[in-house]
Amino acid sequence: MERIEDLLRRRREKGLLRVLRPAEFRKEGLIYFKEGKYLDLSSNDYLGLSGHPKIKEASQRAIRELGTGSSGSRLLSGDLDIHHLLEERIARFKGKEGALVFNSGYQANIGLISSLCGRGDVVFCDRLSHASILDGIILSRARFFRFRHNDLDSLEYLLKKERYKFRNSLIITETVFSMDGDIAPLKEIVELKERYSCLIMVDEAHATGIFGKTGAGIAEEKDVTDHIDLIMGTFSKALGSFGAYLACSNRMKEYFVNTTRSFIYSTALPPAVIAANIASLDVVRDEPFRRKTLLENAAYFRKKLHGHGFKVRGSSQIVPFIIGDTQRTVCLSDRLKRKGYWALPIRPPTVGAADSRLRFSLTYYHTKGLLERLVNDICKIYSTL
Repeated sequence: MERIEDLLRRRREKGLLRVLRPAEFRKEGLIYFKEGKYLDLSSNDYLGLSGHPKIKEASQRAIRELGTGSSGSRLLSGDLDIHHLLEERIARFKGKEGALVFNSGYQANIGLISSLCGRGDVVFCDRLSHASILDGIILSRARFFRFRHNDLDSLEYLLKKERYKFRNSLIITETVFSMDGDIAPLKEIVELKERYSCLIMVDEAHATGIFGKTGAGIAEEKDVTDHIDLIMGTFSKALGSFGAYLACSNRMKEYFVNTTRSFIYSTALPPAVIAANIASLDVVRDEPFRRKTLLENAAYFRKKLHGHGFKVRGSSQIVPFIIGDTQRTVCLSDRLKRKGYWALPIRPPTVGAADSRLRFSLTYYHTKGLLERLVNDICKIYSTL
């Protein structure tokens, strides 16, 4: 108990204590609280699909026909035809032989990595990889080395030095990074993977539905799908629903069904969620204008901020506005909230002490007009901080 109280006290004193902020509901790019409504700039509903009528209807129909829960793990009584239909659709969407559905991105990453790697193996991962990737590596008990963010020289240096000291080797990277909004040099990483006889796993959570000719992600856009062993992603961001997937070979799928504890010992996702995921793939296919508009507006917003001399990063729908000082970051967030913008501060320990920022997470509903107004308000407030 002393340790708990000490941690809470220290975080409270430093202004780092996290709190939950329950909203009444979200709709069409807005978030509603009792005190009012705000333009939601901290949501991962990139394509605005969480309220799409076709997806809601598919979910409601599944409840009427199949009930509210799966009532068991996939290897017991929870496995339904609809789960396999979703996996077939994901495999085709991602250009792989097979696919496996997980209950969340966190469960997918910790389960896949810890069942694939073990003592005597080595993992090389990008320094800014998601916490779930790091936790999966730690659970695996493999040795691991983190290369500098998106730095090919750093990765190759580690591969040359460490790869052949170990039995099996895995390279892991996100394709679109959630905090910086930038894109991994995937084609070049694949070349290193093949040169040094490694497997490669990519996390497409923030790219699925947005990048690529069909919205399948960065692997599709860079034309390297056939060279990537494991493609993981989520349904909970651009696809507007919940859960995660792995796309891979049938042989790999069979292995993970038999070894991945987070899959084996979890109740299957309910039919309503699975049906929503299937419908979301239909919408991504049928409404490509959503991702086109989103990326155009994000580029417009980034250019406007840069034009005013602000430090911004990335090349995706995620636009980090780097402020540096934590207090100024929190102050700007609070002042923007008073003007009707919900843009939460990102600060230590999530990012480095000099890297505090507002992470503008744009969606289909953020038009150029709204973004123009936001830029003007940022300029007015920032000059008074």
